[in-house]
Order: sequence, then C-alpha cells, then structure tokens
Amino acid sequence: MTNSPPAPRTPSPANAANLLTASRLVMAPLAVRAILLGQYRLALGIFVAAAVTDGLDGLVARRLGRLTRLGAWLDPIADKVLLSSAYLALGIAGALPWWLVGIILGRDILILAGAAAALLLTRERSFPPSVWGKLSTFVQLFTAVFVMVARAWPGTGLERWAGALAWPTAAATLWSGFHYAWRGWQALRNSRSRSGNSLAP
Repeated sequence: MTNSPPAPRTPSPANAANLLTASRLVMAPLAVRAILLGQYRLALGIFVAAAVTDGLDGLVARRLGRLTRLGAWLDPIADKVLLSSAYLALGIAGALPWWLVGIILGRDILILAGAAAALLLTRERSFPPSVWGKLSTFVQLFTAVFVMVARAWPGTGLERWAGALAWPTAAATLWSGFHYAWRGWQALRNSRSRSGNSLAP
C-alpha cells in the first residue's frame, strides 16, 4: 500500500507577512498622535518603519509561499489608512491646507464606493491599482514626508517648498480619481454586456 503525497498546505491568514502588514494599521494612530503633538521626527521614524514593513511583507509572502487573499486585501488598506490618517492629522495641525486633505480623502471614499458597487453589481473581484493610482500614492507620500521633514527641522527654508507641493499632489490625486471612475464605468458596461450576451438565445 503506497502512501499518498500530503495535500498542499493552505497558507494561514495569521502568518508573518500578514502580521507585518497589520502592524501598519497599529502604526497609523501612533503617527497621528506624534503629528498632533508636534513630534515630527517621531512621526518620520514611524513612517520609515512602515515603509520597511511594506517592503518586507511582500518579500516574506513570496519567499515563504505565504500569499493569502487576506494579505492581498489588507496590504493596500493598511497603506491607505496610514497615509490618509497622516494627511488628516497634518490638516488638523495646520501643516497642510484642508482643501488638499478633502481632495485626498474624497478620492479614497470614491474608490471605496466604486469597489463596493462593483462587488454588488458585477462579478469583478480583483481591483488592481492603476499606474496613475500608484503615481498619486507616491506623490502623496512624498509630500507628507517632505512636510514632516520641514516641520521637524524648521528654519531650513523647506517650509515654502512644502506649501508648493500641495498643487501637484492635488492634480495627481484628482487625475487618478477620474481614471479610477472611468475604469469602474468600463467594468460596469462590460459586465452588463456579458450579462446581455448570456441571455441571448
């Protein structure tokens, strides 16, 4: 009697990669507290730690074969929670204008609403980020870090440049929002088209 090979193990959601990702959700309120207390160097340290976990979680998941559906969903959520909460805190602290914070949070709400609508109205279950979405996230991150650096080391002349970064950040955010909306509309049209074809005799 031969022994059958063991069945492949399904990666557990509670693995090292997902724990690294979840740690960024813990870092978000710590970064907010540091910004609101004016401890910008501490806030920068938290962002550096978050960047390290962001690089490590994907590496660990791929190297150890620990890719999970939870991790795929949790990673962008953790990034967005950290960045959006930092912008909200920077707005409260007066380090960034409220109109920019409103644009960034409004785009995030639009994307979440679009994803929810796609889940309800279509068969789409994968929402990969677009190149414009990645670009806007990079610009937002660069601006937030630059503003914190300018606040952490005042008198260096960086404050005036920090204010100027609000405009390209707003432009990149708005453009990516329009692009996501267009992609969502196209997905909805394609889904309706496929549904119509499946009902045809």
